[in-house]
Amino acid sequence: MQVAILMTHVAIAIALVVLILLQQGKGAEAGAAFGGGASQTVFGSRGSGNFLAKFTGLLAAAFFATSLTLAYFASQAGDAPEAGIPDAELIEQQNAVPTLDGGSRDVDNTAPVLEESGD
Repeated sequence: MQVAILMTHVAIAIALVVLILLQQGKGAEAGAAFGGGASQTVFGSRGSGNFLAKFTGLLAAAFFATSLTLAYFASQAGDAPEAGIPDAELIEQQNAVPTLDGGSRDVDNTAPVLEESGD
């Protein structure tokens, strides 16, 4: 489910970039007033501004919703213990396992020290 929401989030982000780049800036209306061909648009004589603005707003709301959903999933994933740290009960069970030689586990494992010769 999280992967599907992530893929939707990426698709919405790409669509938002494309829609924002398709929209005309504020200074573009001056050129249209002098015969810029506004009557030949696909969206009618008023142009595509109203349609694209509403669709961009809808996609922005969907992007916001998917962002919040992904943040919720990320916060829930933080509650799980990390995979690299073993549980304390598991460590105690490993310490209780008998050794193969039957000896005690309290053996001094320090490295031997070489004695210096007095030449």
